[in-house]
Amino acid sequence: MTQARQVRLFRNGRNQAVRIPREFELPGREAVIRKVGNRLILEPARRKPLLEVLASMSPLAARDEFPAVDETLTPLDDDPFVVVDTSDRP
Repeated sequence: MTQARQVRLFRNGRNQAVRIPREFELPGREAVIRKVGNRLILEPARRKPLLEVLASMSPLAARDEFPAVDETLTPLDDDPFVVVDTSDRP
């Protein structure tokens, strides 16, 4: 376990903030903070499972249209950089 280290508190607008030293950095861009007694516990936020994210999305309405496809784009079949498996073709 990493040793404790004293840090500085400062104001960021109306919020109190703390500078987190490099050895305590958390992964990602979000965290969860909770208070237990007089302690603050800061943990990386867990990513939601894909099914949970999809379930929270609203379906497309019938009036919603997809953007127009750029007809000038090269079809993938003609792109020399796309590898196509043709082993099952006659």
